[in-house]
Amino acid sequence: MTDPRHGAGDRGPGASSSGPLSSPPAQFLGAARSVFGDRLPLAEAYAELLVTDGVVRGLVGPREAPRVWERHLLNCGVMSEMIPLGASVIDVGSGAGLPGIVLAVARPDLVITLVEPLARRTAFLSEAVTTLGLDAAVTVIRARADELAGEPVIADVVTARAVAPLDRLAGWCLPLAAVGGRLLAVKGASALDEVAEHRDAISRLGGSDPVIARCGVGLIEPPTTIVEIVRYRDVVPRRPRSGRAVGRGRSIGASGAAPEGRRRTRRD
Repeated sequence: MTDPRHGAGDRGPGASSSGPLSSPPAQFLGAARSVFGDRLPLAEAYAELLVTDGVVRGLVGPREAPRVWERHLLNCGVMSEMIPLGASVIDVGSGAGLPGIVLAVARPDLVITLVEPLARRTAFLSEAVTTLGLDAAVTVIRARADELAGEPVIADVVTARAVAPLDRLAGWCLPLAAVGGRLLAVKGASALDEVAEHRDAISRLGGSDPVIARCGVGLIEPPTTIVEIVRYRDVVPRRPRSGRAVGRGRSIGASGAAPEGRRRTRRD
């Protein structure tokens, strides 16, 4: 993986180069600066990982590489405006780190846990976290979200992007949020229909009436659509039937800080 300490013009010996793909296109440069501020070079280093290793390892489609800024980094980064200062965040189904790693780059005040069940993806996430120097703020756990229900893993905010329909997503994610915490689900054009269809199921799971928000208005077009659900009461979740044991974890409870430098990848 490319060392983020090397800038666009100094990539180090043997480092792969994706040319302009790792830098925001001119039309998105203002938005990128607004979202990432002085950490824009770190965001560019992450973009480099996505369009090189991410493509080679099948985590990002080759056709997505030229659009990685507008479709992925900025689309995810603008949702940070909905996350309070110093919050703990669990990103469910993190995949290549979207939105979890993007939020860690944009918001160094956040404590983030990336939850992903597939080994090849957690391997990429672990390497990316180390390469980008995010070990102090980001933990990687290999598990399904439903396996973590009842474990000492809980956060102020749970995020998910393109994971599942809203009823299933709420069932997996709400148990990982503190009471009073929130699920922020990145959705597309189906958001309004999903809210109408699954409102009752979400209520049974202890969630509030879903609210649709738009992030990045005036920065990106179209803005990112977020379905926000507050966990207003505790509902005992069903335990998974997989038989896989979840290793002992750490709590990142409401606004809790992670022990410095700790990062855990769960393995079978």
